[in-house]
Amino acid sequence: MDLFACEILLVDDNRELQEMLGEMLAREGYRKLLQAYSCREAREMFAQRRPELVILDVMLPDGDGFSLFREFREDSNVPILFLSARDEDNNRLLGLGMGADDYITKPFLPQELLLRIQAVLKRVYIYPALQMQQSQVAQVGRYQVDLRNASVDRDGREVTLTAKELLLFKKLWENRGNIVTFDALCQAVWNDDYYGYENTLMVHIRRLREKIEEDPSHPRWILTIRGLGYRLAAEKKDGL
Repeated sequence: MDLFACEILLVDDNRELQEMLGEMLAREGYRKLLQAYSCREAREMFAQRRPELVILDVMLPDGDGFSLFREFREDSNVPILFLSARDEDNNRLLGLGMGADDYITKPFLPQELLLRIQAVLKRVYIYPALQMQQSQVAQVGRYQVDLRNASVDRDGREVTLTAKELLLFKKLWENRGNIVTFDALCQAVWNDDYYGYENTLMVHIRRLREKIEEDPSHPRWILTIRGLGYRLAAEKKDGL
């Protein structure tokens, strides 16, 4: 995965800081930056763009970052880094205790922020993909998916995946726990956007569910996120 192609959402009402952060990240090579100055703008951008990383201020003009964090985490495991002038231990512990990926206080060294961003992105997107490549076996509940042989071990019975099903599963597995949009799935499988592939994608997802779900009619793993895409649920004990 190209980390510099990750879409980063900056949420802070300080326009001078926003400009500085935007220029700094762009200078480092990050090509997709979104900027929001309030909770309302952040909600709209998050729903529309589904960024790969959120840098979130705690104090915002129409709310607070902790509440916004909870909203984002209701339907996404996107990594979130708190950026705040609050340096009290209880606030830092609150943010980390809620499940934030990092918490950095202002003022900060630009290079330190860059290093923390890189560390979060690598931990969330690069290392799991490398581990998957090394093992080439994905555990989904009771069943194992062998990515080398494009097969599913269903309690000793081998079921073969088609080439398209394998590409779909790989894309979902690489982003497990996070929503993968319809467009992203179609790009991965057909190298095209979603328009014209609506029914085709649905059929392939249904067939994939029949092979990796215990009850395809009530899927536990490949979840439909209405209007956005699909998400492969991640187990808390998932070691890959």
